[in-house]
Amino acid sequence: MSSKSAAAILQRQFKDLTDPKKRIPSFHIELDDDNIFLWNIGVMVLNPDSLYHGGYFKGQMRFPQDFPFSPPSFRFTPAIYHPNIYRDGRLCISILHQGGDPTSDEPESETWSPAQTVESALISIISLLDDPNGNSPANIDASVEFRKNPEEYKKKVLKEVERSKKDIPEDFVMPDDQVNAYDNQMNRRGVEGLIDEPVDEDFWYDSEEEDEDEESFDEESLMDHEEDVGEEEEDEEEEVDEDIK
Repeated sequence: MSSKSAAAILQRQFKDLTDPKKRIPSFHIELDDDNIFLWNIGVMVLNPDSLYHGGYFKGQMRFPQDFPFSPPSFRFTPAIYHPNIYRDGRLCISILHQGGDPTSDEPESETWSPAQTVESALISIISLLDDPNGNSPANIDASVEFRKNPEEYKKKVLKEVERSKKDIPEDFVMPDDQVNAYDNQMNRRGVEGLIDEPVDEDFWYDSEEEDEDEESFDEESLMDHEEDVGEEEEDEEEEVDEDIK
C-alpha cells in the first residue's frame, strides 16, 4: 500500500474520531504540525472508580507508511507509573503488536491486523490504563507494588494524576463524567466487539440479494401453483362433461 492510501485512510479515521457527534470522550486528538502520520493524544480515564480518573495523560501515536497493514506505535509523554507502561512511555499491549508472529504467545485475535482501526487501539489503551494486566508487566516495580503494596502504588498514581492536570490544554474542557464516561466494562465490550466481531460490509448487500431471491422464488412458486390449479380445474370439468354424456 502506498503512503497516499495510508494517508487517505488515516484522514477518514481522524475525521470520525474528532467529529463531536462520533468521537470518544476519553480522547482529545490533534495532528502534530498537520502530520497525518503523527497524532498528539490526550488520554482521560472517565471511570470515577479508577485511580487514574481525572488525569490528562499526553501521548503520541505514530503511524507507518503502510498503515493499516502494520500497527501504529504509542508512547505516553511523559511516561506514567503503571504496570504495563515502560519507563520510556511505551505500552505492553497486544493490539499494538504485529499479528502473525509464530514466536509470539499472544492470541492472534488480540494482535494487530488490517481489520483493526485507530479507534480499536485507543479503546484498548484506555481499558489497559484503567485495568492493569498483571500477566504482562512492563514496569516490574510498578507491577510488584500494585500487587503487594497497593496503598503506596495508589499514592504514586494519584501524584501522577495531579501532575498530568498541568498538561490540560487551555481551551479544552474536560468531559463530564456522568454524561460522557465510558466505564471500564463498556470499554472492554467495545474492544471485544471491535476485535472479535468485525463489521461485515457485505451484510446488507447480501441481505438484499437474499430478499430479491426470496421474492422471485415466491412469485414463481405462486405462478406455478396457479397453473397447476387451472389444469386441475380443466380436468375436473372434462370429467364432469364425460359423465353427463
